[in-house]
Amino acid sequence: MMAKWWTCMYLVFAFAVSRSFCDTFDGEEQEDNLESPLCCNLTTTEKLEIEYSSKAVENEYIVTFDGYYKNQARASYINAALNNSGIKKWKILSRENPASDYPSDFDVVILEDTEILSGLDALNDHPSVKRVTSQRMVLRTLKFINKNEYIRTGRNSLSQNSQFWQATGRHTSRRLLRAVPRQITSVLQADALWNMGITGKGVKVAVFDTGLSKTHPHFRKIKERTNWTNEKTLDDGLGHGTFVAGVIASSKECLGFAPDSELHIFRVFTNNQVSYTSWFLDAFNYAILKKINVLNLSIGGPDFKDHPFVDKVWELTANKVIMVSAIGNDGPLYGTLNNPADQMDVIGVGGINFEDQIAKFSSRGMTTWELPQGYGRVKPDIVTYGANVRGSNIKGSCRSLSGTSVASPVVAGAVTLLASGVLHREEVINPASIKQALMASARRLPGVNMFEQGHGKLNLVKAYQILSSYKPQASLSPSYIDLSECPYMWPYCTQPLYVGAMPVVVNVTILNGLGVSGKIASKPQWYPYTPQQGQLLDIAISHSELLWPWSGWLAVSFSVNKDGANYEGLAQGHISLTIESPPAHGETEPKQTVIVLPIRAKIIPTPPRNKRILWDQYHNLRYPPGYFPRDNLKVKNDPLDWNGDHIHTNFKDMYQNLRNAGYYVEVLGSSFTCFDASQYGSLLIVDPEEEYFPEEIAKLKRDVDAGLSVIIFADWYNVTVMRKVKFYDENTRQWWMPDTGGSNVPALNDLLASWGIEFGDRVFEGGFKLGDHDMVYASGTSISKFPADGLIISRQLKDQGEQIVTENDGKEKHEVPVLGLLQSKATEKSGRIVVYGDSNCIDASHLEQPCYWMLDAILEYTSTTHLPSVFKDNAMKDFSSRVSTDVPQRMEGNRLFRYSKVLEGHLGESQARALPQCPHLVYAHAVPLNISAPTDFYQSQKLLSLMEESALPVIKVNNFVRDASGQDSVEEDIWNWRQKQHDPSSQVTKPENFNLTSILLVCLTLVVIYLCVRCYKQRPKPKRRKPRIKRLLSILQCGRVPAV
Repeated sequence: MMAKWWTCMYLVFAFAVSRSFCDTFDGEEQEDNLESPLCCNLTTTEKLEIEYSSKAVENEYIVTFDGYYKNQARASYINAALNNSGIKKWKILSRENPASDYPSDFDVVILEDTEILSGLDALNDHPSVKRVTSQRMVLRTLKFINKNEYIRTGRNSLSQNSQFWQATGRHTSRRLLRAVPRQITSVLQADALWNMGITGKGVKVAVFDTGLSKTHPHFRKIKERTNWTNEKTLDDGLGHGTFVAGVIASSKECLGFAPDSELHIFRVFTNNQVSYTSWFLDAFNYAILKKINVLNLSIGGPDFKDHPFVDKVWELTANKVIMVSAIGNDGPLYGTLNNPADQMDVIGVGGINFEDQIAKFSSRGMTTWELPQGYGRVKPDIVTYGANVRGSNIKGSCRSLSGTSVASPVVAGAVTLLASGVLHREEVINPASIKQALMASARRLPGVNMFEQGHGKLNLVKAYQILSSYKPQASLSPSYIDLSECPYMWPYCTQPLYVGAMPVVVNVTILNGLGVSGKIASKPQWYPYTPQQGQLLDIAISHSELLWPWSGWLAVSFSVNKDGANYEGLAQGHISLTIESPPAHGETEPKQTVIVLPIRAKIIPTPPRNKRILWDQYHNLRYPPGYFPRDNLKVKNDPLDWNGDHIHTNFKDMYQNLRNAGYYVEVLGSSFTCFDASQYGSLLIVDPEEEYFPEEIAKLKRDVDAGLSVIIFADWYNVTVMRKVKFYDENTRQWWMPDTGGSNVPALNDLLASWGIEFGDRVFEGGFKLGDHDMVYASGTSISKFPADGLIISRQLKDQGEQIVTENDGKEKHEVPVLGLLQSKATEKSGRIVVYGDSNCIDASHLEQPCYWMLDAILEYTSTTHLPSVFKDNAMKDFSSRVSTDVPQRMEGNRLFRYSKVLEGHLGESQARALPQCPHLVYAHAVPLNISAPTDFYQSQKLLSLMEESALPVIKVNNFVRDASGQDSVEEDIWNWRQKQHDPSSQVTKPENFNLTSILLVCLTLVVIYLCVRCYKQRPKPKRRKPRIKRLLSILQCGRVPAV
C-alpha cells in the first residue's frame, strides 16, 4: 500500500511539473510562430465534414465460407457449386494484396449470366458456404472547411446562426471562455504517463484510412504500410490518414499519445475516397494474422446488417483486437449511430469541445437494431475532444480538425498508451477490460443524458490506475437503472410508471472481462426492497443466450402491479445475476462474477384516459435492411429513412412537446390486436411503411366505435416517383424501386376505408399559413376522399411529383386538401379520426418548420371533442374544388414481403402471414428484502472491483519523449498477448527500485514534515509582539524566544 501511495504522489508531481512547463510556454509571445514539442502554436482551424454513401457493385458477390481455406480449396468449392447450376459466365475476382498468400474465409465472384438467381441459390446451398452477399462500394467525401479564425481568448459571437455546439445546460448566463488548450495530449494528461516512462512501446496499433508517407518527420516507428486498394501507392493523398496517425503516435510538434507504438498503416481508401467491402475484409484478416492490438476505424455508416463486415468485426475483437470507432457526425439528431461503433464489442466514441460540451455534430443514441419490439442500447460508450484537435499535416506541419473521426484516434491513442503501461498484465487485457476501465474512469458531464455522452469524458490517468489493479470480471452498462434521474437517464426520467402502461424496456449491455465467451449461469433474480415499495414493481428479464465476443445484452421490462394503483413515490430493489466463462488455459474451474443491478423507478397513479397517447412503432420500417426512401424528397444527399422513427430518436422533440403539454406517451411494439384501447385517448400513427393484418383493421374499427381516437400523419406515395428514385438491388443485381413511398398510403387507405377516408397518389409541397402559424408541406400526399360531415382544410400547393418526373420547375398551384377531422357517429361514444398528409413538420430528421402547435390542437379535439377555432375558421367551403387525384395502387412485383412482419412471399406474390401471438412477459419471481437502498446510485455504485492489494506498476522505460530523429534501441515486441507467459520481473513495485526523482521527492517530504512537527512542538506563547526581523529569525531557528 505504501508503494502504491508513493506512486500516486509521483504521478501528481510529474503532471504538475509538465503542466507548469507548458504554462511557461503559453505565457510567452512567439513572434516567429515557433512550436514547442509540448505546446503547439495557435493556427487556423478546419472543420472536417464527412459524408458516407454505400452502393452495390453490379454482378459482384462476396461468398463467405464457414472457415479459412487456401485459394485452391476455395476455388474448388465455388466450381462445384456453379458448374451444376447452369451458370456459364462467372469468374473469381483476383485479389492482389498482402493477404493473398494466406488462407481466407471469402472470395469475390463475378456472375455475368442472365440466370443470376440460380447461381446465388447454388452457392448458398453449398455445405462449405456460410452466406452470399453483395460486394459494396463505399464512398467517403471529406470536406476540410477553413474557418479562418484563430483560437484565442476573447469575445465570441453569440449569433444563433453561428452556434456550433450543443449546450449542456450547465451555464445559464454569460461567462468568460477559457483559452482552448493547444496540445491534446497535455489536456488529457498523457505527459504524466510519459514521465513514468509509458510511451506506447510494444503495442501494435493499426490505422485503417488513406495511408501515410514513409518519410513523414512526425513518426518514429512506422512498422508496416500495406495497400488494399487498386491504386499503386502507399502514401496519403488526402491527409486524413496522416492526421489520424498523428493523433495516435506523432512524436514531434503536435504530439500523439503513444509516440513509441508500432504503427501499422492500412490504406483502405483511394485518393478518390472509394473503398470496397472486400478490401476491408482482406485487411481485417491481415490484422488478425499480424496480431494487431489496437485498431482505429474512423469510418462508419448506418448499415448494421452488412453481415460480412459485422461478422468480421466480431472476429477481430474475438481475437483480442481492441477496436475503436467513431460514432458518427449526424448529430444533433437522435438515432444516428454509425456501425461498427454501435456494436457492443467496439468502443464507440462521441465528440466534445474544449468547453466540455457535446459537439453538435456528434451522433446520438439510441441504437436501432432492437426496434420495433425492443428498445435500443446506450451509445456512445465515452466522449472525448473532437473539435479543433491538432494533428499531423500531410506536409509535415500541424493542422486542426473537428469531427468524431478526430475523437476516435484520441481514444485509440489513449488506449494504446494505457496498454503499454500494463504490458506485465497481458493476461487480463482484452477488449472488454479496456472498455470497462474507460467507462469506470470516465467523468460524467453534468446536464447531458446518457444517449449523448455514454459514460462520460475520457479520463486517461484514472483509467491507468484502474487497469493497473484490474481484476477480471463482468460489468454492466449502464451499471444501474434509475428511472427518476434526470437528465442523465433521459428519456426514462421524463415519464413515471403507472398501472396499465405498456412495459418500459431498458436494454443493458453486459461486458464480460472474464473471457471471450460466457453465459448467464443462473436465472437472474429480482429483489424488491419492501421499505421502499419495491414489491409494487413487476420485473421481466430476458438476456443473451451466449455472451460473445466479450459482451451480451440484458433487457429489463418494468411494469406496476395493481397494488400500486394509488401509490405515488419511488420503488427500489436490485437484480442479481451471475456471469460465467469457461476456465482459461491451465485452470480447472469456470470463472464467475456476481453482478448487482440497482433499480429505482417513480410510480404515479394512472393518468386519465384522455391524457394517454399510444404511439404505433410496430408499423414503422426503416433502412436497413430494406430501401425505404426519405419522407422529404428535396433531401437528396440523405435518401435513406434510417433513424428508427421512434419517439426517442427522430421524433424526440415531438415527444418532449407532448410531455410538456401534460400527455403520457407509450410505445406499441406489437400489432393492434395486442393493446387495450379502453386505456387510451388517442392512437398516433405516423409515417407507417408496414402493411396491416386484416384482424388489425377490424379491431381498430371496434376500438374507434368504443371511444378511441386515431391521429394519422401520412407522407407521399406515387409509383412513378418511386420509379424515379430507383435503387440497385443487392441480391438480384437488378434496378428496382422502393416498395413504399414516404409512407405506405395504400395500406393506410385500407385501414381508413371503414370511415370513407382516402389519400391520393400525387406529391405536393409548398409553404402556407394556418391561422397565425407558418407551415411547410414537404413531400406530402392529399386527401382525395372524406365524409361530407367532416371538416377539411386545404391550401394552395405545387405538384412536386410532376417536377421530379418531368424535371422542370412547375409553378402552377393546386387546391390541395391537407387536413381532415371527423367525428365518428357509429355509436354515441365513438372516437374521432384526424388525418394530415405530411409528417415532416413533426419529424426532426429534416425539419423545416415545426407544427407541434397543430398536434396540440388536434389532441385537444380528439381528447375533449372541442374543435379549436384555428380549424373552424379555415375550413374548406367546397370540397368539389379540390385537386383531382387517383387512388394509389401498390406497385406490381414489389418485394415488401422480404422485410415485412405482415406479408410473406408465395410463388412470387405477397400474402398476409398468420397473425402472430401477442407478447406475454414472464415476470421474475420476487424475493423481498427488508433493506433500504442508497439515495444516490451514481455516487455509491462501484463500477469495478479493484485489487486493493495490488500496487501500481512502475515500468522501466526511458523517462522522456524523444524527438522524431531519436534512435530506438530495442525493436522487439514486448506485448505478445497470445505468445508470451506473464513475466513478474516486468512489474517493479519494491521501494529500492524507485527512480531518483521519487527518492528525492520522498526525502524532501520527510524533511518538510520533520520541520513542521518541530516548529509546532516548540511554538512560543509571546505576551507582546516583537520586531518583525527578530520574529522571522526566531521562526527560522525554531527556537524559544523569552518574553519580555
